[in-house]
Amino acid sequence: MTEEEKKTQTAGMSAEEVMQKFDKESDKRDPVGIWHYIICAICILFSCFQLYTAIFGVLDAHLQRTIHLCFGLVLIYLLYPARKSWSRKKMNPLDAILAVLSVVATMYLVINYKELVTRAGMNTPTDIVIGVIGVLLVFEATRRTVGWPMLTVALVFLAYAFLGPYMPGILAHRGVSFDELVSHLYFTTEGIFGVPMGVSSTFIFLFILFGAYLDATGLGKFFIDFANALAGWAVGGPAKVAVLSSGLMGTVSGSSVANVAGTGSFTIPMMKKLGYRPSFAGAVEAAASTGGQLMPPVMGAAAFLMAEFVGVPYIDVVKAAVIPALLYYTGIWLSVHYEAKKYGLKGTPREELPKFGPLLKEKGHLAFPLIVIVYLLVTGYTPMRAALYAIGLTIVCACLRKNTRITFKQFVDGLIVGAQSVLGVLIACASAGIIIGVVTKTGVGLKLATALLDLAGGQMLPAMFFTMITSLILGMGVPTTANYVITSTIAAPALVQMKVPVLAAHMFAFYFGIVADVTPPVALAAYAGAGIAGANPMKTGVTAAKLAIAAFVVPYIFVLAPQLLMINATAPTILMAMVTAIIGMWGLSLAMIGFCQHPLNAIQRIAFFIGGLCLIIPGSMTDLIGIVILLLGYQWQRRNSGGPLPNVGE
Repeated sequence: MTEEEKKTQTAGMSAEEVMQKFDKESDKRDPVGIWHYIICAICILFSCFQLYTAIFGVLDAHLQRTIHLCFGLVLIYLLYPARKSWSRKKMNPLDAILAVLSVVATMYLVINYKELVTRAGMNTPTDIVIGVIGVLLVFEATRRTVGWPMLTVALVFLAYAFLGPYMPGILAHRGVSFDELVSHLYFTTEGIFGVPMGVSSTFIFLFILFGAYLDATGLGKFFIDFANALAGWAVGGPAKVAVLSSGLMGTVSGSSVANVAGTGSFTIPMMKKLGYRPSFAGAVEAAASTGGQLMPPVMGAAAFLMAEFVGVPYIDVVKAAVIPALLYYTGIWLSVHYEAKKYGLKGTPREELPKFGPLLKEKGHLAFPLIVIVYLLVTGYTPMRAALYAIGLTIVCACLRKNTRITFKQFVDGLIVGAQSVLGVLIACASAGIIIGVVTKTGVGLKLATALLDLAGGQMLPAMFFTMITSLILGMGVPTTANYVITSTIAAPALVQMKVPVLAAHMFAFYFGIVADVTPPVALAAYAGAGIAGANPMKTGVTAAKLAIAAFVVPYIFVLAPQLLMINATAPTILMAMVTAIIGMWGLSLAMIGFCQHPLNAIQRIAFFIGGLCLIIPGSMTDLIGIVILLLGYQWQRRNSGGPLPNVGE
């Protein structure tokens, strides 16, 4: 163990320290004086522009996305220093110059919009210079906000565009000229200003602003109190509170690390106080927080992109995510329950917990906008319109009671926080657009899909395995949004060629991009949880991956049996698949924790794992086999305890 790990184990980190260390987007500049007011003014203008276009109608696609990117680039250069050693309180002249250059590069498109449309494909030398500046600004903004992994992936694709004639075998292509590529990436809606930027400039911004106002009302604290009142008294209560509150916070936060920092600062100390091992406490919070991006109705930003790429209403993506998300959280819930039984950990005394009735009466109205947004999406409203109404309703609901009322300052702060919170997603979408631009220009997407099929020998399971590995590797350094764009462009088409429903193929890539946050060796959400818990980061990551076992198993199942995504399935079929899958998760959870009423030996754990897996796979025969195995395993472990009770400890 390194000295840094030993130090981390003895002293937990604050939420702010965790965010700065593990979430690159949070390491922002906070200048004083005139620059503070300039940045706040730009943020307010940004949010007002987005609200105005949402109310009165979006501009032409290229204009809407260009202005969106303009605000984003300016704020990134003003908020994120080029070097870690630079002051967070003072503005560096270089950053101010780059912010001005961002305005020049983007406003050139806006001012010359009609002329550029008229001579589409015939760009002047000035156009190319502006295009090069714009692409370079996006690259540098990506490095500052998201980090080197995302930039490296984008640069590799860019290099591929030029090196096509020299590539071996199936990867070879005729090559792209410099001017042609710059024109494609910057002056069309196939590159930087492609579909990802379009989604960011409409749906994503408004949902992030919605989340900012929900947070301002104190909804996050209400979720924690609600979870405490509901489950804090039960066996392993604080851990179940972490699962519940993190799942609910997933409706507000689109970041695994932000979710860990937000709820973990409350739940992890509670778990440690109850007696949970620090690594387990951090892992519970990390696994539950990561699942927040899988939790309907407001999922991560990638879910909006999925709706656009697949060509279905957003509500269809939400419906498809319901059963997998339910299984994910069922698995974590059961795991913490049996972990608590394993070590004899009790809940928090009821007298120390919030009372359910008074809590709902006092703050229950804060959750009303979430109910309304589900209704609006189900009844056919567009995500943008639903989010807009939900923002207004959030402010109105908060004002219903004096203790939750939003002041004018909080209203303005919401505009500022919303604008700043979107920057990471915005620039990831811009970089992802560059990757998509290269793919569409060179045709490499189809070639890589064909290569993946050849590598898998035309077999479904190997193809899914290679897709999973690709998503996990990318997810270790690339944000979920960009990860999904890359894998859905390269890997998902391979599954589609094998007759997998398009939505199932894209959901598969989406899931493994998210679960990378709890997959060692680079598990940012788990490391954030370890930081708060004062635990060993690697041990926390391994434990979090075990708790998130559903996210590694269920995607394979819903590709082979799409009825878990409510695709081509009747209500009875869906109900049966859901019930048997939940029982199956019980078996998997017992296998992962190694305890039911007594500790399980190795053979019993294997039996419960196989039985659980059979029940998750829809089908009468597999259900029957699974039930028989679980019943036999359950009777066996009751008669043969498998070993003495373990001691609590790291």
